[in-house]
Amino acid sequence: MADSTTPAASSAPRLVLASGSPRRRQLLTELGLRYEIRLQEVDESFPAHLVRAEVAEYLAAHKAAAYAATLAPDELVITADTIVCLDDDVLNKPADEAEAVLMLQRLQGRAHDVYTGVCLLHGDGRRVVFSDQTRVHFRPLSLAEIEHYVRQYRPLDKAGAYGAQDWIGMMAVTRLEGSYFNVMGLPVHRVWEELVKLGAVRVE
Repeated sequence: MADSTTPAASSAPRLVLASGSPRRRQLLTELGLRYEIRLQEVDESFPAHLVRAEVAEYLAAHKAAAYAATLAPDELVITADTIVCLDDDVLNKPADEAEAVLMLQRLQGRAHDVYTGVCLLHGDGRRVVFSDQTRVHFRPLSLAEIEHYVRQYRPLDKAGAYGAQDWIGMMAVTRLEGSYFNVMGLPVHRVWEELVKLGAVRVE
């Protein structure tokens, strides 16, 4: 008989994914979790003194805090934020195609780090914040390749102006150190581990 993923108990929280990312929805679904989507606008600015993983964790926690007042006692909200770091520079979502081209020109031929921060906020007040890091190696790219990718795939909704799961990931990423799914937007291995600790899921 195939295993199935179920709430850990009748008192287990109902999962809420507070993200518009289709990739995060896909990953949670493929993990076998049942959840509902809840969305609201949240400011994604962060204090200037934060660096790398601190930025990703701050943003994830900041997003979760926006849902705290409306979260029922039996709900658990999952929020996440993915950033791309080249040295200590944070590359967020590009404002337009020109900025996307400039970002990819900076990344080509180099290694950079992807951090995804995650916050799990329970309706009873428990909170877990963590992040995961993946080092991504890009081969050198021509300007024509970069402009083709930006024009055809319009990666304006992606940190660092690229998605590892699409064309540029197939032809430019030469090596990953860490979780591929983290680069997609959610370190599902860590999410599962923390949900188990919170008693939110079990396998039977």
